[in-house]
Order: sequence, then C-alpha cells, then structure tokens
Amino acid sequence: MSTGAEATVGDGDGVAAPAPASSTGVCSVRHGLALLVHLCNFAISTQQMNLSIALPAMVNGTAPSSPPNASSAAPVYAWSPEIQGVLLSSLSYGSFVASVPSGYVAGLVRPRHLIGAALLTFSALSLFIPLAAEAGVALLIVLRAVQGVAQVMIQTSQYLIWVKWAPPLERNQLITISISGLMLGSLTVLLVGGFLCETLGWPYVFYIFGGIGLACSCLWFPLVHDDPAAHPLISAAERDHIARALAQQDCEPDQALPIRAMARSLPLWSGLLSQFTEHWFFYVLMGYLPTYLHSVLHADLRASGFLSALLLGVAFISIILGGLLADFLLSRKVLSLLVVRRLFTSVGVLFPSLLSVLLPWVSFSLGVTMAFLALSLATSSLCQSGALVNFMDIAPRYTGFIRGLSLVFVQLSGVIAPTVSGFFLSQDAELGWRNIFLLSAAVDVSGLVFFLVFSRAEVQDWARAQTLTHL
Repeated sequence: MSTGAEATVGDGDGVAAPAPASSTGVCSVRHGLALLVHLCNFAISTQQMNLSIALPAMVNGTAPSSPPNASSAAPVYAWSPEIQGVLLSSLSYGSFVASVPSGYVAGLVRPRHLIGAALLTFSALSLFIPLAAEAGVALLIVLRAVQGVAQVMIQTSQYLIWVKWAPPLERNQLITISISGLMLGSLTVLLVGGFLCETLGWPYVFYIFGGIGLACSCLWFPLVHDDPAAHPLISAAERDHIARALAQQDCEPDQALPIRAMARSLPLWSGLLSQFTEHWFFYVLMGYLPTYLHSVLHADLRASGFLSALLLGVAFISIILGGLLADFLLSRKVLSLLVVRRLFTSVGVLFPSLLSVLLPWVSFSLGVTMAFLALSLATSSLCQSGALVNFMDIAPRYTGFIRGLSLVFVQLSGVIAPTVSGFFLSQDAELGWRNIFLLSAAVDVSGLVFFLVFSRAEVQDWARAQTLTHL
C-alpha cells in the first residue's frame, strides 16, 4: 500500500530504514507482476484439483447422470479405491521428492525461465491426461508425478521474484495478491468442475484448465522480467523507487548453503515448524469439510460443494486484505516488522483454534457452523503475512532453498493431518470430530508458542554475504 509520505520499515529490533513511498500505487508494474503470478497460481491450482473433481466421473459406476452426448460418452475405468487413492496422491509424490532440490535450483536459474517452463510443462501435460488414462493407470501416475515436480518449481521460485521486485513496505500485499490465486483457482474448479463433467464430459475438465494454463504461460514470458532494471515497460520513477527501497538488502543468491548454521538457527526452525502446524487445520478442512457438512450437519453433497467453495472465497478475500493491513501498519510505523509477524500469526492461530474447538457445540445450526468456519479461515489467512512469509525476512538470499524446505513441512502436514483425522473418525464417529478439532488446536498453538519465543525479523548472520561457514 503506497502512501504519499516517506515511509519506513522496522527490523526485528525496531530499527527503521527510510524508503520513499511510490505514487504509482496499484497501477505500477510490480502490481501488474503480482497479478500475473496470481494468474499463474490460479492455473496451477485448478489443474491440481481437476483430477479430484473428474475422478468420480472417470470411475466405472460412479459417473453422474447426464445427457448421452456428455460424460456418459466419455470413457470410464474400473479402478479400485486403492488405485484411486494412489492417483490422487501421485501429484504429491513428485512435489515431495522435488521440494528441496527445486528450492536449490531456484537460486541458480532465473525465476522467469523456471516458472514459465514449469507452467508450460504442467499445463501441456494436463491436456494429455485423458490419453494417459486410456493408455493405462501407470502412465497416468507417472504423468501426475511429473506435474508435481513442475508444481513445486513454481511454488519455490515465485518468492524469488519478490526478493528483487517488492519494496519492504509492499512485500506483504504483493505476495498475498500473488498467492490468493491458489484460493481463487480452488474456488473456481469446485464451482464449475462438476458442471463441466456433466455437460461436456470429464476430459474437458483437463482440456479447459490446461488450456488456461497454456494461455497464462504465453503471457508470462513476454511480460515478466526477473529484475526491474531489465523491464522495458517500467517507469524510471518506479525503478528508482524499488532500487532505493532494496538498497540495504543483500538478496543475491549464493550457491553455497550454510547448512550447519541453518540447522542451528532457531528463528529458521520456528518458521519451518509454523509451516507444519498452521497448515494442519487447513488440510483437515480441505480433506473432510464436505464430509463434516454432510454427515454432521446433514447438508446434501451439492450444497456441501457450494459451501466449501464459499469458504474458499472468504479465504481469498481475507488473504489480500491481510497483506494490505500488514503493509499499512508498517508504512505508518505503527508496529515494527517483528511485531507484525508475531501479531498476525497469533491472531491467525488463536481465533481459528478457539472457533474450531467450539464447532461440535454449534453443530445444531448450519448457519452458525458456517459463520465459525468462515471466521476461522478469514483469521487464519493472516498467517500469510505472519510466520508463513518470515523466511524472506531472515534469509532473503536463500529464499528459494528455504521455501523448498518449508514445502516439505507443508506436505508432511498434508499427509499426517488427514490420516490422523481418518483414524479418529474410524474409532468413534461422534467423538471423532471433537478429537480432530482439539488436536488441530493443540498442534496449531504449540507451533505458535515456538514461533513467539524464537522468531526474528532481521537478516540472520548466516544469511549475510560475509558468512563463510558453508557445507
């Protein structure tokens, strides 16, 4: 958020560095870049979820009733539930294996080239999913795993763009605008994916969203540049503003990684642990929200899908507003950077934890439950301007590698949280939900405590250029 006066950003100890504010505001090239990254994330998110939406129509005996020229004419397959589970997990296989290597590669290859190539590959492969399914389930699993590798390359590399493009007082809003595309993509595919399966047939879910991804990649290469100094459309005023704002930041990538120093860094561990704990409840909701709405609140399946999409819409708006609020507090010198990170993380953890624990006691009302869930997602989105972006504060020169490392913790949470939740439900369906929400709150709060004690917002010694202790 730009202001008309000179702005300052505080480090973790409250020390302020002057950075003149820009007058171009949301019409700037950097905000246009945020929109392009948003579209990239939108395309990836829709293609990440399209198999989950299309799979019921792809499996023999589960396709919805539809006109003869629609999904009933599309091929169906006799895949067992075990095979379906492997198919749905295959994207995560590639992402998990490639997270750390892609983070390291992201520091060596220009983000523009890496993201563009990964988006192009991911989208092109989506167009071949119907052919791969016809050729055999093994080929389909391999194809989705390769897509997982491309996906994680985008997730790790996009943060490197903001190392050189985002003034400290605008970093939160630019990042949250970018990553909000993930929520918008999930929302879109939930709303229209089933309709496409019923009217055009399930292959068109992959053709349409894959085509959108290809269109985004065609926009990406000519419009995106790694450095403001190399962008042909940027004004001299905006280029100078970014250069002045980042003049004191050491952000050049380093091929040698200070592994030992990283392993001993409690501020780094506080951020990594937060990635695990703060995604726990999110993955519980993504995996079991339709089941909860249907089995506990007795909402029909179609209504459950719509309500799930509605909650994602709330999260989409809240993420952007949270980024704007964080930058406003920093630009007006209301709070230091460290206080903003800790405050936003605290609100984003404590409110959802309390509301989730109360959910079993308000299950008598669908409206009250939806209000609680909406407030949970709205407040939890503040973590995107808190602990979840703190790694860029403490080690901007290693942004790609640490982002890749953090994705390992995110994916571990995505595996463990639904598995444990399923175990609770299998033991006792009535008490299972209460145990799920209690455990989610306990996990989330434990990560918050660790972050509040050990987090920092200044660049760590091991992340400075003069650091020579590498492994």
